[in-house]
Order: sequence, then C-alpha cells, then structure tokens
Amino acid sequence: MRSFDAVIIGGGFFGCYVALSLRRAFSSVAVVEREPDLLTRASYVNQARVHNGYHYPRSLMTALRSRVNFPRFCEEFGDCVETGFTKLYAIARESKVTAMQFERFCHNIGARIDSAPPRCRALFDSTLIEEVFVVRECAFNAVKLRARLKALLTDAGVEVLCGTSVRRVAQGNDGDSLDLELVDGRLSAGHVFNCTYSQTNTILRQSGLPLLPLKHELCEQPLLVPPPPLAKLGVTVIDGPFFSTMPFPARGLHSLHHVRYTPHHFWLDQEEYRDPEDNIRSARKRSRYPYMIRDIARFVPVLERATYVESLWEMKTVLPQNEIDDGRPILLRRDHGLRNLTVVLGAKIDNIYDVIDTMDKTLGLPGYSRQREPSAEALGVHQPRQGEN
Repeated sequence: MRSFDAVIIGGGFFGCYVALSLRRAFSSVAVVEREPDLLTRASYVNQARVHNGYHYPRSLMTALRSRVNFPRFCEEFGDCVETGFTKLYAIARESKVTAMQFERFCHNIGARIDSAPPRCRALFDSTLIEEVFVVRECAFNAVKLRARLKALLTDAGVEVLCGTSVRRVAQGNDGDSLDLELVDGRLSAGHVFNCTYSQTNTILRQSGLPLLPLKHELCEQPLLVPPPPLAKLGVTVIDGPFFSTMPFPARGLHSLHHVRYTPHHFWLDQEEYRDPEDNIRSARKRSRYPYMIRDIARFVPVLERATYVESLWEMKTVLPQNEIDDGRPILLRRDHGLRNLTVVLGAKIDNIYDVIDTMDKTLGLPGYSRQREPSAEALGVHQPRQGEN
C-alpha cells in the first residue's frame, strides 16, 4: 500500500487546483482520476464561461463572488482565456428582472456595463427584447487549461494517477489515516478530498457514508458554427427565457445552452440514488437542438442560419436549495462521515478561489495559507446596505 499525506479523488479543474494548493502544506500529494486524462469531463463539457457576475442578477452573493474572482482567474490563467469576442447580455421583455434592475445590479457589484451599439441591437427582435448591453466576460480553453495544470502538477511534484478509480474510502487502522481501495490497488492518506462533482455521492455510497442532497441533470450541449454576424459575439438572453451561445475555444466552435431544453431529465439523490455515470451511458440521447434553435431564433433571428455540428453530454450537479435564485455557492464538508475526509463541490470554474480560501480558514492545515484577496471596498465594489435593493 502506497502512502501519501493527501489524496484528491477527481482530476477535474477543482481537483487539480486543490492538489496544487495542498502541496504547500504536504510533502506528498496525489490525484486519482478515473478517465485516461485530466479535465475531460465536466471541466471540458460546459459553456467555458469565466463568470464576471452578470449571470446571477437574482443571487447577489454568487454574483459578487464571481465579480471578485474574475480578475484573479484571468490573471492566473490569462494564456488559457479567450477574450477576442464581444459579449452581449439582452434583457427579455418577459424577464424576471427589468433592464433598469439589471443595470442597478451591475452597478452594485461593480461590473462594467454599456449600451450595445446599433449593429448589435439590430440582431435582436425588439418586440421581445427590452434592452441589450455590452459586458466584460470571457471563455476559457479547456485544452490549454489541461496542459497548463499538468505542467503545474509536475513542477509541484504532485503524482497523477489516471485510468483508475476509487471504489471506497475507509478509516485506517490507526484511526487517523484513510485507506482508499482502487480498482487496481490500494492507497493510504492522511487526508482525502472528494472532488468528483457528479460522482460525489457515488464515492460516499460505496464507502457506506451519508449522502449529500444533490440534484443531477443530464445535459446536452450542442456545438455549432455560428452565422457570420455572430462569429465574434457571445449572446446571453436573461432572465426567464434564458439561453446563451458563446465561443467554445477548445473546438473553435460556439456552444449553446437553453434553460428549458438543455436538461433532458433530473433526479434528487435525497429521493432516490442513481449512479450518474450509469445514467449517462444508458440514457437515450436524442438531440433537442431543433427545439432550442427554433425558440432562440424568435429573439435572435440570425441564429436560424447556424450550422449544427454535434452535441456533448454531461451531468450537471447542483445544490437543490439554489433552484429559486440560481445561486452557485460552494459546498465544503470537513470530516464527512470519516475523520480527515473532506467533500468539495463547486459549480463554476471561478468558484475555485472561494474553495481554496474556505479551506484555508477551516481546515487548519500546517503551513497552508495564501495571500488574501483584496476587499470589495478596495476593488471599488458597492455592497448594498441592509434593506437596499
């Protein structure tokens, strides 16, 4: 049995970044990833959006955290970020927030917002769209991000074990360490971090530990060639008839998301447990792209001329309590069922700094610390007073 100070289960972006951070506290750290390579699942199959707060007008805390984390991510991973496009946010007339409310919200979180020029406004049906804004948002290239993280892990001396998976985690005989049973061997670790996203409860269930209340959605992400007027644009329409199309740098295409048609089905683990991986393999994957594009073209008629390429499929896992406000907080559970077993679940790539800062404050690991982020006041962000809308 090989021993490490810390083992991270899951080689997505969160697992890899957590491993790099833990290397400051521990001399031996390993990442265990079931797939043949890192960042091939949920870290790849998503809209690749680096959030700057605009996406969450009904969840001020999520928006503010994105606003604070955005410059940190762009600075640290600037070579993996695509900025060569204009991002538009359009407010539907049937939206849950008005254009005026959206502008006020952006001001409150300190996010820049400008009125869109006439050529951009002309792309939208004005009978359905109240206002169009130019914002600052970008997309990450998951392939470049994978290469960057692999190099960082190598330089930091983090061991990466791909092509194997953890069957269960149990308390070691000494009462402090944890034993990990893999499909092809065993590991021992002083600390274990479950960063497996949709497989979080699978690891817990196989280990005989309490499940977390999670919602899983089987999601379809179509990839398309945009019509020429949209080649250098990203478009998001909020908030109600919510859809978005933006560059997908890893493929040189555009992705498409529609709040109604992207999720094909869902379930709650607190009601019934299903293995998300089995669900992906067995699900009948019939694309809803025709329904998506037909509805979207009502708002942006030029999108009828887009060319469909293929659809990517993946599980989306969220906390059910945030269905109302669409917030995306992190989940971090220390000593979940076993001493020194920590569960980490984040929903957005820029969430990673909240994860690391929370670990810094709550885990109390020796030698584990990081420079604190600038305060909201230092960033010039207006924080609403109690009772202020």
